This record gives sequence, C-alpha cells and structure tokens, in this order.
Amino acid sequence: MKRFKINSGILKDAGWLVPGLQVKRWFALILLGTVLITIGILILIDIKPIFYTMEFIRKIANTVSTEWLAFAICMFGAAIFFKGWQKTNLSILDIDKDDNFLLENLYRRRKLNRGPKIVAVGGGTGLSMLLKGIKHITNNITAVVTVGDDGGSSGRLREEMGILPPGDIRNCIAALADDEDLVTKLFQYRFKTGEGLEGHSFGNLFLTALCSITGDMVRAVKESSNVLSIRGRVLPATLDDMKLVAEMEDGRIIKGESNIPEAHGRIKRLYTDPRHCKALEDVISAIKTADLIILGPGSLYTSVIPNLLVNEISEAIANSNAKKIYVCNIMTQPGETDGYSVSDHVKALIQHANNKKIVDAVLVNDYLPKNLAHKYEIAGSFPVKLDYENIKKLGICLFTKKLIEDSKEGLVRHSSHRVARAVYYWYRKVLKDGNSSFKVKYSGEKAVC
Repeated sequence: MKRFKINSGILKDAGWLVPGLQVKRWFALILLGTVLITIGILILIDIKPIFYTMEFIRKIANTVSTEWLAFAICMFGAAIFFKGWQKTNLSILDIDKDDNFLLENLYRRRKLNRGPKIVAVGGGTGLSMLLKGIKHITNNITAVVTVGDDGGSSGRLREEMGILPPGDIRNCIAALADDEDLVTKLFQYRFKTGEGLEGHSFGNLFLTALCSITGDMVRAVKESSNVLSIRGRVLPATLDDMKLVAEMEDGRIIKGESNIPEAHGRIKRLYTDPRHCKALEDVISAIKTADLIILGPGSLYTSVIPNLLVNEISEAIANSNAKKIYVCNIMTQPGETDGYSVSDHVKALIQHANNKKIVDAVLVNDYLPKNLAHKYEIAGSFPVKLDYENIKKLGICLFTKKLIEDSKEGLVRHSSHRVARAVYYWYRKVLKDGNSSFKVKYSGEKAVC
C-alpha cells in the first residue's frame, strides 16, 4: 500500500474525497443543517425566503437555462461551503494551512486502523527494516524485540545502569515513526565525541533516563512511542535480565550475544541464562489476538531465536490461529549460519521452539545481483541455498519473490516495502484460499508446498 500523499493545490482538495475517510457524509449533514437553519430564520422574520428565491430563479430562468442555472448555484454553494469548512478545521487544528498532516492522520485512522493485527518477532536491523514497510499496511502492529543484546552502547548501558538493552527497541520505535520527522532523527543520533558519550545514541540515553524516572522499561518505551507518535507498539520479549548462551558442536560454551558470532563455530543449541524467562503479558495477549505473525528477518541465533527461547512466547505462537511466516535471510552470517540452507534456518526455528507449528511458510528472496559484491566472499558470507525438497519434507510452504533493493554496487539489502508487500500478499492469498498451499501465477512469484 502506497503512502498517502497530496502534492498539488487541486489534488490537496480532492484528497478529502478519498473513499474511507468518513468525511463526505458529515459534509452533507452540515450542509443540510445549515440550509434548514437559514430557511427557518428567514421564515421567522417574515422574509419569505422560499417565495423570493423562487421568484428570483423564475426571472433568471427566463434568460438562462434552468438546468445550467441550478447546477451552477449548487456547485458554487458547495464549493464555498466545502472550502469554508476545510479552512475552519485547519484553523482550529492550528497546522499552518498545511492539510497534508490532517489528511495523513485521517487516512491512518480510517484505513490503517482497520488493517490486520500483525505481530513481528525479531531484533536488530532486520526487524526495524520490516516495520518500516509494515507500518504502511496497518496501524495494528506489535513488535516483539529480543533483549539479549550485550554489545555496543546497549551493552554498556545494560552493564552500568542495570537496564534492558535499549538499542533494538530504539530502532523499532524509530522505524514505526515518520522517517522525515526531526524528533526521529534526534532519537537515532549517535554521539561521535565526548567522554562517556562517544558511541551512545541519544535514543538509548533517552530510554535509559525514562526507565529511571518511570522505574519500568515498558512504561519508558510507551512514553517514548508517544513522543514520536509511532504506529503500533514496541514490546520487549521479557523484562528478565536475559543473557544468551550457545553450546557449540565442538563442546564449547559461549556466553553473551556479542561473543557467539566471534566463536566461529557451528551452533548446536542456544539457551538463556536464566533458563526460564517470563514473557511480558502484553506480548502473549498480542500473539493470541494476532491475524499474522512474522518471524525475522535478522540474525537467526542472536535476533530471532532468542524470542522463541521464552517458552511462553513460542507456545503462544504455536497455539495461535494466526498465519505465520518466516522471512529468511538472504546471505549466510559468518559465525552463526555458515553453510546454512533455507531448510536449516527453518529447522533451527522448530528445534528451539520445540514445535513444528511455529511457522506455516517461509519467504525467500529469489533474485541476486549479477555483480554480487566481492566483500561478501571476503567476509565468508554466501547466498543461502534454496533447497525445495527439504523444505517440502518439513511441510512448510515456500514463497519466493524479489525482496532486495536495486543496487549497482552489487550489495544485498532487504527492501522494506518489497518484503512488506510480499508478506501481505501471501497473507491475503492464504485468507482467500483458506490455507497456505497455493500456486502463484504471476511473474516473479512462486509458491511451492
């Protein structure tokens, strides 16, 4: 769904006539009320408005076609009334005669508020990328964010202030806000100099301060979201001080999210310390009422799976009647998913959630630039292998589509709008067909079950 924009003078006025805003009906009601009040007052003071109006029209009609006269009067009156009503509201709302803001908000309230209830589960840049596209489909978004981060600014604040790592939460809040907004840019600003400040982002410090004031990270996130007027809400998966621990296939035990990729080994399993973290009640409630649940994209073992290690969350997703789709990564991630195929990603999700019902379908990118940047090979990152047969054995529907941004440099980056449109297309198609097994006939799209 394209973002609603009005650019020129005529189109700005026409924007008020867009279906679904629920404005036109009130225009008509106000107009009718105004006419009746005016006629009533004129009759009360014995001006005989109807008689004189008809006499005037009769005289004019002798020289001008009655149909054209009536049409001209109606259109002129409606134009004056419409413009007056519009300007009155703009004046009351004090938005500097710029009705883009009002139209945007009306559109969001009337259209996006009726969108599907979507729960997006993940962390890192993958989740924030997805949210930038999803917010143009619905306002009913709940982003469930992992809290296992222990590196960078978030790690420092977590260690020094004893709070949940705010970095991924901050990115999701900013993603759900209006990107052009100055406050959003301020929220994402990272200090490049300054003793104690260097490396910290303003948003992380802001969330930390609010957490200290409110005594609760959830309340701090809610207040931050209000400041940026975000679409939907952002929730941490748990309020417990969750740390990630990886058991490698060679027997090593690696503690800490930031240390896991640096171990350069194959991960056997992932677990948390403490073992049993309690899920946030609002997260479970959102999952139970969701229409669509999206897992990923993002680092498999350090962004997506950590949320599923909270038993209540994985159980709620498995038991949910919502449609569930996993957005697979395009490239392997050194230190986490070396040599992984699409089915390996799905198997890891099922293994750690301990339930096959955790996902119905997997969305996979089916296009790579011919001049794939050499830096990926140098870093040990390669395209995730698409193994149809193994996915079919898992009973998972495979949906493929071009998901990356166009890049002359051969870079591979998810396009937020392409990913969001693909997920929403799959969801609508499943609702229409009644199940997740469908064949896509359009070019560039393919589904195999």
